[in-house]
Amino acid sequence: MSDATRAPSARRDELLESAYRYVLRSGLAELSLRPLATAIGSSPRVLLFLFGSKDGLIRELLARARSDELALLDRVRADSAGSDPATVTRATWRWLVDPAHRPLLTLWLEAYARSLVDPGGPWTGFARQTVDDWLGVLAGPTTPRRSDRGPAGHTLTLAVLRGALLDLLATGDADRTTAAVEEHLDLVGAAGR
Repeated sequence: MSDATRAPSARRDELLESAYRYVLRSGLAELSLRPLATAIGSSPRVLLFLFGSKDGLIRELLARARSDELALLDRVRADSAGSDPATVTRATWRWLVDPAHRPLLTLWLEAYARSLVDPGGPWTGFARQTVDDWLGVLAGPTTPRRSDRGPAGHTLTLAVLRGALLDLLATGDADRTTAAVEEHLDLVGAAGR
């Protein structure tokens, strides 16, 4: 049975959640099945049986991380439905800057970078999917306004958020990075008037 056709099971789901918590703490870069299995109360053999391969497990972990990301984006969409792009951006940034989300964001960054340098591995398409996901929330279901500059404007805002996030993860300086995001929104707002 290939890893794409493995039947769901309670044990598989339990081990996936445990492995997900493990990679949130430890990352994926040097993931080795033996230490992972020991940490989550399993064995490499069981993990290989349940996920088909190490790559199959990584794909499942990335899908699990993406489901958390999509849940965030759905909350931002719902909370700011009908709002202007600046409100959507602020809501997104508030979630990104929350210290409780740092492990997920660090994992996201690692997977994003790996998908760029290892496009044939289990990371395939991860960066592209996340760009599309984030552009979707930034474009939102809002009515176009003068301050909404369309796809190029959403791409610029995504670039600012991504850059501020990288800086935040590197320095932990939430005040400075938040000020930078606010300055971007002020400039975009002034340009749209």
